[in-house]
Amino acid sequence: MSSTHDGRRHSILAIDTATTRVIVASGSPDGRIDGLTTWAAGYRHGETLLSTIGRFLGEQNIRRSRLTGIVVGTGPGAFTGLRVGLATAKGLAHGLRLPIAGISTAEALLAAFPENDGIPVLLLPAGPSDRILVRRAAPPELLPGGSEPVLAPGERLVAVDLDGRAPAEAIELGERARSGLAAALIRIGAERLRSGAADDLAGLVPEYVTLPRGVTSQRGEMAWSRDPR
Repeated sequence: MSSTHDGRRHSILAIDTATTRVIVASGSPDGRIDGLTTWAAGYRHGETLLSTIGRFLGEQNIRRSRLTGIVVGTGPGAFTGLRVGLATAKGLAHGLRLPIAGISTAEALLAAFPENDGIPVLLLPAGPSDRILVRRAAPPELLPGGSEPVLAPGERLVAVDLDGRAPAEAIELGERARSGLAAALIRIGAERLRSGAADDLAGLVPEYVTLPRGVTSQRGEMAWSRDPR
């Protein structure tokens, strides 16, 4: 998706690095997405994210002085991507003196699922063997390797980043949800910013599903995997 902005218009910027595809998107303060770029993350978040944001803003003709807020996905996700994404978003918010809204990536993925396709239950990786199950308005559930999710009538499994570790239908539904992730982040984030419920920079932390060996989770962060830390 792309669009041409009038550089005098106000915009919000959304960043998400929780999944294997990085998202940078723009939208209007009333929550309508109007620009998007996405790419496979690999292991180069730190090298590519900030430069891509600069290029994206230029292509969209968005002046930084016209940004009114930053929206950032908080996960659950892996350590490296979330650390870089949150640090970049918080750095931009601090440098530009903008409010920031941290939005659960899982919440946005669930919100992106078409309402007439059933009740989504999100399945995400948590290390090489474990997975986490996320339902709306319920705490995430850790599924140890080898265990399978139990669904209630009407629920549909939506798997993201689980090729070979989830049923093909669930993976297909996951891609459908991910295609709407950017729009959901813009919509939910814009509502938070309009309501004045921006996050405190110091208190905004990611939800990790895995941490590198030897790294200890800081207070306030969530770590879902049973992998050694």
